[in-house]
Amino acid sequence: MNPWRDHAVPAMRHEALYGDRVVRCFVDRPTSLLAMFEHARATRPGHDAVVCEGSRWSYAETGERSERIAAALGALGIDAGDRVLLFLSNRPEFLFVLLAVQRLGAIGVPVGVREQRPGLAYVAKQSGAKAIVFDDELADRVPDGAEAPALQTRLPASGLAALDAAGGPAPPAVATVETDVAVILYTSGTTGHPKGAMLTHLAIVHSALHYQACMRLSADDRSALAVPASHVTGLVASIAAMWRVGGAVIVVPEFKADAFIDLVARERVTHTLMVPAMYRLCLMSDALARADLSAWRVGGYGGAPMPVATIDEIAARLPALTLQNAYGATETTSPATMIPAGLTRDHADSVGVALPAAEIRVMDDDGRELPIGETGELWIGGPMVVRGYWANPEATAASFSAGFWHSGDLGSVDAEGFVRIVDRKKDMLNRGGFKVYSVKVENVLMGWPGIVEAAVVGVPCPVLGERVQAVLYAPGAAIDEAALRRHCAERLADYEVPERFEWRSEPLPRNANGKVLKRMLRTAAPT
Repeated sequence: MNPWRDHAVPAMRHEALYGDRVVRCFVDRPTSLLAMFEHARATRPGHDAVVCEGSRWSYAETGERSERIAAALGALGIDAGDRVLLFLSNRPEFLFVLLAVQRLGAIGVPVGVREQRPGLAYVAKQSGAKAIVFDDELADRVPDGAEAPALQTRLPASGLAALDAAGGPAPPAVATVETDVAVILYTSGTTGHPKGAMLTHLAIVHSALHYQACMRLSADDRSALAVPASHVTGLVASIAAMWRVGGAVIVVPEFKADAFIDLVARERVTHTLMVPAMYRLCLMSDALARADLSAWRVGGYGGAPMPVATIDEIAARLPALTLQNAYGATETTSPATMIPAGLTRDHADSVGVALPAAEIRVMDDDGRELPIGETGELWIGGPMVVRGYWANPEATAASFSAGFWHSGDLGSVDAEGFVRIVDRKKDMLNRGGFKVYSVKVENVLMGWPGIVEAAVVGVPCPVLGERVQAVLYAPGAAIDEAALRRHCAERLADYEVPERFEWRSEPLPRNANGKVLKRMLRTAAPT
């Protein structure tokens, strides 16, 4: 069975890449991230490329501005291969600078603006970054020369206007090959230092082509960039995907449900890729009833399960919106699997099937493939998988085998190819010898009305080893805890039911890439 047979999937062939990989690739493809933009610029010069808070830039204007910034950065000494940090929030300048860096053949290093000075200093030093462009209000987090010796240029976003105005003749685009690194994204770093995943042009292009084919994107699409541009989802699912098809990127500086819904209506947004909690907050907003959201047709989601109740409510209140779950990571340059359109409700417990160029294998701890339906670690291969980690051969060797990335996720693949995630290996609990998969329990908790975020952690116990605790965020909801416990008991084994519920008045703590910091929840949990 080919789940993508009804989609316009480009022709494919096997190719040898990076020395030790043979993977399926799209035959006809752009050669770089910049090439995707330049094609859209040539074919749709007057159409919206970037929109933010009422201001808009066409493809021609976006290209011209990025050329002027590239000329100025080149005059400051940025050359091909140099690393440039983008410590920028969701704002048009992120896209302009990213394009300028690509034109120079340099490597963009986006860093989430939630990162603090020590983390930013580590990234700057480890990557050997030569320049940083940053939001003015974040200036006190920019490392000094002792913290990042290679960092020669520190440019606040407010200075870009002067560079733009003073920029000389547009420099010719530096020639790159598709296996060159285009972007380095530092992984979550939930424990220890983050690792710099090397996203090549080839990987980004394949992910953009996957989004185009499997979400049926076209030049008419307008994507709301509501997740951080510095995250692989924002960078690839919104920015790169729109550049591929010639669509518009609608920049959302800050997600607030009421304002977001008004924006989706006003800008006729057609495409989003967000976490389920963001859709849940939209459903809870009074703005939903008054807004015309008929243009909103693709609702991608990932990072957490979508409760069936939420899927049903979206179908009732937003009938034009098709939900598609997507699963991936920084190391897979965004998606590795996706639910084909129309199958989300019937496969709500799945993250979809392997994308056309992706390969998923389920492996045991000894590196042996497991049969269909059995649970093991998911290994992911394909042209979207990164080359490895920047200047970190030890971590690369530990996490990759012949091009397959060891995801650290426990899951299974059924006979029809649908992938199910059971848990992170490190997040699995052991309660008195019984395995408790936190994701399974979180799925059940998220099915209760009013709960927006749920995280399950183990609390040390001298008798059982660990006890199950749920940490919950349910803004404005009055939760009957006894009823919630009965809801869990009806759907889980007795050893899986949380023994304690902790309620938070604020969203759960997350790292700079948006992942819940369970180590902080474990530390804060009472024993």
